[in-house]
Amino acid sequence: MSAVRWGRGAAGFGRALWPAGPPGLLAEEGALGGVWGRKRSSTASPCEQDRRKDWGHAELLEVLKARVRQLQAKGVAEVTVKRVAKRVAMARAPEAGGTQPPRQAQAGAAGAAPMLNSRWAQKLDNDQRLMEKRKQRLEGKLQKHVEKVAWQKHLRLEPRLLSRKLASQLQHWEQGTPQNPWEEQLAQLLQEAPQRLNGEAAAAPADRGPKPRLESQQQRLLSFFECCLLTGHLPLAHHVLVTHHSKSQQQRLLTLSMYNMVMLGWARQGSFKELMYVFFMLKDAGLAPDLRSYAAALQCMGRLDQDAGTIRRCLKQMTQDGLQLQGLFTAVPLSAEERAELLRAVRKAKPAFTPPRPPVPPPQLNTSPLLREIYAKQDPAVSYPRLHLSLKELQGLFRQQLRMEMATTVTVESVEKVPLLTKEVLHARKTLAGLRARWRTALYRELQETKESEAHAAREGRLSLFPYLCLLSEKDVVGMLLQTLQALPAQGESLLFLAHELGLRVFKRKQLRNEVQELEQRYSKYLHLLASDTQVAEPCLPRQHWEALGVPEAPHEQPWPMSVVVQLGKQLAEVLVRAAQMPSSLAAPRSPGTLIPVLYHVYSFRSFRQIGILKPHPAFTQLLETAAERTLTFESTDVPMLCPPLPWTSPHSGAFLLSPTKMMRSVEGSQQHQLLLERCPPTELHGALDALTQLGNCAWRVNGRVLDLVLELFTDKGCPRLGVPAPPSEAPRPPEGRQAPKRCLLPEVSPAEKAEMRRELARRLKVAREMQSLRADALYRLSLAQHLRHRVFWLPHNMDFRGRTYPCSPHFNHLGSDLARALLEFAQGRPLGPHGLDWLKIHLVNLTGLKKRESLQARRDYADELMEDILDSADRPMTGRKWWMEADEPWQALACCMEVARAVRAPDPTAYVSHFPVHQDGSCNGLQHYAALGRDSVGAASVNLLPSDLPQDVYSEVAAQVEVFRRQDAEQGVRVAQVLEGFISRKVVKQTVMTVVYGVTRYGGRLQIEKRLREIHDFPQDFVWEASHYLVRQVFNSLQEMFSGTRSIQRWLTESARLISHTGSAVEWVTPLGIPIIQPYHRDSKVMIKGGLQSLTFSSSVDTSQKPNTLKQKNGFPPNFIHSLDSSHMMLTALHCYRKGLTFVSVHDCFWTHAADVAVMNQVCREQFIRLHSQPILHNLSRFLIKRFCSDPRASKSIWVSRLMDTLLSVPKAGTFNLEQVKHSTYFFS
Repeated sequence: MSAVRWGRGAAGFGRALWPAGPPGLLAEEGALGGVWGRKRSSTASPCEQDRRKDWGHAELLEVLKARVRQLQAKGVAEVTVKRVAKRVAMARAPEAGGTQPPRQAQAGAAGAAPMLNSRWAQKLDNDQRLMEKRKQRLEGKLQKHVEKVAWQKHLRLEPRLLSRKLASQLQHWEQGTPQNPWEEQLAQLLQEAPQRLNGEAAAAPADRGPKPRLESQQQRLLSFFECCLLTGHLPLAHHVLVTHHSKSQQQRLLTLSMYNMVMLGWARQGSFKELMYVFFMLKDAGLAPDLRSYAAALQCMGRLDQDAGTIRRCLKQMTQDGLQLQGLFTAVPLSAEERAELLRAVRKAKPAFTPPRPPVPPPQLNTSPLLREIYAKQDPAVSYPRLHLSLKELQGLFRQQLRMEMATTVTVESVEKVPLLTKEVLHARKTLAGLRARWRTALYRELQETKESEAHAAREGRLSLFPYLCLLSEKDVVGMLLQTLQALPAQGESLLFLAHELGLRVFKRKQLRNEVQELEQRYSKYLHLLASDTQVAEPCLPRQHWEALGVPEAPHEQPWPMSVVVQLGKQLAEVLVRAAQMPSSLAAPRSPGTLIPVLYHVYSFRSFRQIGILKPHPAFTQLLETAAERTLTFESTDVPMLCPPLPWTSPHSGAFLLSPTKMMRSVEGSQQHQLLLERCPPTELHGALDALTQLGNCAWRVNGRVLDLVLELFTDKGCPRLGVPAPPSEAPRPPEGRQAPKRCLLPEVSPAEKAEMRRELARRLKVAREMQSLRADALYRLSLAQHLRHRVFWLPHNMDFRGRTYPCSPHFNHLGSDLARALLEFAQGRPLGPHGLDWLKIHLVNLTGLKKRESLQARRDYADELMEDILDSADRPMTGRKWWMEADEPWQALACCMEVARAVRAPDPTAYVSHFPVHQDGSCNGLQHYAALGRDSVGAASVNLLPSDLPQDVYSEVAAQVEVFRRQDAEQGVRVAQVLEGFISRKVVKQTVMTVVYGVTRYGGRLQIEKRLREIHDFPQDFVWEASHYLVRQVFNSLQEMFSGTRSIQRWLTESARLISHTGSAVEWVTPLGIPIIQPYHRDSKVMIKGGLQSLTFSSSVDTSQKPNTLKQKNGFPPNFIHSLDSSHMMLTALHCYRKGLTFVSVHDCFWTHAADVAVMNQVCREQFIRLHSQPILHNLSRFLIKRFCSDPRASKSIWVSRLMDTLLSVPKAGTFNLEQVKHSTYFFS
């Protein structure tokens, strides 16, 4: 068989580049349509059958028309198509009847025949119109087919090489006629060394050396090629590759992975000639083939059943290049079919070759001393928790979740008040339905026209949006745009924000993994570890069990540059603006029936900047309000899961079943975090992976009683005091009377009055916007809660760049407000046991905010004293004494009142099964970590690291110290100190003290104190600015005096970060659990996207080609470092609680578990804090930073590196505090 299949790969472009047929037939555009499957052909495809039918009808119509013209030519006057039909009917009438004579037929024409003739004539008219339309549509299809053929000819396959030698070789072998010219050429090409390996050529692409960063343009190229392959536009990817390669400046952007990606695409199609073209370009660029290059070539040979000689030479050259044959099967990600073709080729040269089995992960364990117990040989006493659900139930939940993710969206009933179905409401809903049908058709048309335009740009070799627009089916894109229009607020939304959101939604949906059957089998085996009615051979962690099933690694997802995300979203937003129109009569009933836009592009000032806004027409907003539709649509990844999440096994594999999720969330387009994680040895990440899996495996349910009460308020007029936002009808209206905005136009109004009117109007508009935002947030949360009311669900977790963990579901989780937390409880209950009721009572008093300086026993006694109020709140929350409403956390306090009431009324409170989560909060946790780092005895006592009979309150102590300073200044006649007498309280200084450990500046602290002072009605407002300046200075002085060790560590971290950024690097470190961290703060790079409705300009701080932002690097290092420590403490506590069979979740430094298990969790929490800080954390950090930033001999001469070395060697000295005392501190976490 000839080695060359001419045009086979390029012909695919003719079928794939232009979508044909009605919009509903375009499902194959998406990523789920079997991208690499071969297209089936038949002698008469449905499209071909439709075309033949259309032509047949058209020919029949032409025959009838010709007959009419013939009769007219014979002198028959005024003969029309209708009369032809009439005569045909009359002539056929006798044939049908058999006995009616011609005269009778003519006489009957005045009776029944006219009706029959009329029907025939009408039918012929309708057929004629239908045929005209179908003919026009068919002509359009034919025109597109002609254009596609022409376009295919314009797509370049033959490269223009810069090397004359290679160009002549290519021309020679193209003109030659050996039996296998391309295979011979490949063998010689592989033997030749790269022609250009000078510094410029070798350093430009990111993957030609160890340089890990991809520039924005290279990222865009890589994502463009990836999308082309996903959507079946391989010839277009090849065309753009050729175009870039032929220009020396653009060729520098091309990397080996880009050539390999296109080469692998041709290999999958068995197109050896096109693959050879890419090989020529690869050599012309001065690159050496790697394992993926050889895998592509050999796979293609396997598909074409080539001779063994060429394959043998190829394998020989691969060995000479230092590449192992086994690596083709272990190091290159291939599908089963691709592995089979590769093996077929290898066995032609080496018949006895046996591919290595999938590599079994070596029995390597995390070597961190902090995790030694977690990964030690299993202790018989270890009792991993199981879910309360059977295997059959969990399998059913898995299928529900799978269907939800495959649908990509979830429709939920809204909890807004149900309107009466009046004629007005029904008419509005009917009008909306008609408009949406019209918009759907218009959106299909606009989307296809946009694709045509972008495809034209792609033909010219430009990186257009064409393949990105083809990632999703047009049906999905249209649905997404209509959903965006539905959710747009009345005040409009920034075009930049909308563009970013739309682009991200396309990116998130683009690559749902399509191995459903295999996933279902493996997940069913995985559930044996979790189900209540199954057993496994050896208890282990979920990640270990999943890896033991031999689950393949999920494909790594290439991020898109922010510019691509925004540009794609902007294009889709403009499609929506052009397509969405409505009759002007909806806005003005007496206006002519012209069409007007539904969306308007206007400019507005926000925060002193002019921004473009897409705003819905008021008539459309009113129509939506009148229709009051009761559905909300969410992305499937924005709602909780209905089955246990997949365990985290790598930085990009875990959580949702099909939807790719990153372990470390970051700004889109940023790669530095992901690159650090991928370079990290897998075992170093086991602690973080297992902690995230454990947090996500906690099953939840909705607290129905609390939800009912919240909905009662929400559907009425809200209650802002209790955190239930009011509806838009309660928002402030524009001023009237003398303050009316139109009075600004009157000449007698002074400039001062006009300014006051503008300020008042702006204030009211701001309040209205905030109310709208809060209302929408509550609507989403409550609607999801109602949707999940009778279900069990899970919250998969990932983490930010500091290691702090967050649920993936943004709208409904336990990290929200008091209201959000009160709606959730554990799905799995535990009996209270002997001490559980006491912990419920203590927790209730903690939620009230009272008795903070009292002992635990005093708090429990106080709860007993208030038992009557507690029971009244539980029984009559809205009609009783309403004691719960006075609590700091009212909704959680109410939920706790109900739980206490059920427990005390149970026949045996110790046997009562409680689902209520009890919290234990760290006492100013950031300062606790600082005090432990510096072994600061004074600071440790202030934040409850030392045992004491009563809890210490650092905020009250700082307030007392500030009062001492104030009294001294007042005696010396300082006016502001005298004014502040009696106004310095714990509340005034609390926020500043809490955040100073996390890097708040004096400016930020002053704003916090100013806000507190303005809330005090008796304080003279004229002194607010001066008093806030004075107080922030005294707060910082008090902290310096009370936490001297803390401030010295802060200064050391800040100075180290400042010097590191001056060396041109971003600050990096590794947490005690082995998670690599890098601060993503760089100087802003401006990105502009021109054209369309407006030019969009946005700043990006994650461009690693920019220098580090020194200010952000130095101010961010101390708080980020402390955050990485508190996340390490939380993860250690989570893993050890899991070993003990506890249910554990956290909100950063607030740990949750069942009431019965609080004592065990408290013990684990203290033990792990001691173990964490027993490590030489600051000295380890110093050694890491010296090795990372001061070990390069070339940089050692820099004055900044010299200063950095001196600073890093000057680690702050530790005090004398004994960490073991934390073990006995009751109020460390309480």
